[in-house]
Amino acid sequence: MKEEIPSPKKAKSIMSRLFLLMTLVLLPLSAHAQRVMNVRKNVPLDSIRLSDPAVLADESTKMYYMTGTGGMVWRSSDLRLWEGPYRVTQFEADSWMGPRPMIWAAELHQTGDGQYYYFATFTNQAVKIDTVRGNVIERRACQVLRADNPMGPYLAFGDSTYLPADRPTLDGTYWCDTNGKPYMVFCGEWLQNWNGTIEKIELKSDLSGTLGEPRVLFRASDSPWSKEKSEQGDTIWNKVTDGPFLFLTGTGRLGMIWTSWVFDVYTQGVAYSESGTLDGPWVQEPHPITPPNFGHGMLFKTLDGRWLMSVHSHKNQKGRYIRIPHFFEVYLSGDKLVVGQMIQ
Repeated sequence: MKEEIPSPKKAKSIMSRLFLLMTLVLLPLSAHAQRVMNVRKNVPLDSIRLSDPAVLADESTKMYYMTGTGGMVWRSSDLRLWEGPYRVTQFEADSWMGPRPMIWAAELHQTGDGQYYYFATFTNQAVKIDTVRGNVIERRACQVLRADNPMGPYLAFGDSTYLPADRPTLDGTYWCDTNGKPYMVFCGEWLQNWNGTIEKIELKSDLSGTLGEPRVLFRASDSPWSKEKSEQGDTIWNKVTDGPFLFLTGTGRLGMIWTSWVFDVYTQGVAYSESGTLDGPWVQEPHPITPPNFGHGMLFKTLDGRWLMSVHSHKNQKGRYIRIPHFFEVYLSGDKLVVGQMIQ
């Protein structure tokens, strides 16, 4: 039988179908390659540059997963040597976040339902929502993504927005009260309100959205330790609220660490709820709880049962901020959080 030679038109059609098939086959590989691009192994903690480090100690994999600003994930079996960074998020181009949002202060949470939740601040720089005192404010808000394993990919899964679109919000964290009711606790950005807030909003039971309206828990001006200079040169409270994280002491007392500034020094303090609930009132401790230039902390329990605080150090080097993650020992057995030595 004589072999049929396809016409130029038919050959072009065949080549088009082959090209499409190859594209479909290679797309998942390209996405995977993008996620593992430039991954490094056996990296000491103090060699990582990362703001707002947050650690998930995962019982199912017996691994630690660290994320933060930038949204990448590092993983480790011993908290000393790390592998990463991995890209673990995926976005839809038609969401309010856009296809490539800026990511701040990401946290990983596991609630016991077999799913993993990614709380983070997303900024869509293409959208402007306000101008205050000459500052143009971009669309920035806290949102929750979800995955079925700690390495993602984390995807939007619920409400299109969690918080009001006309406000810049940031540093959302997860809290579940003693009645099993979940909340997001977050900051209202000082750039708009000029007196930063820490607020709460109730989450749906599956974390797929929010219920009701936000409620202010306290304001930057409530802090006895944060300071800055006013336009007139007077010393006043610093307007920044940053990095809230909730915890319970051994006596069941509800506390919150959070960060602001003492003039040009990045500083972390702590407050306690007199009622034992998010509603407070919140009483600020008079002095910071970590050394100068450490902040945006969170607490996690290691796989062998110790409590640690993850923070980043903050150093201005010729106008460039250098931020490195560190771990401090912490003790919660009494009525207050006690910060111990840095783990070297």
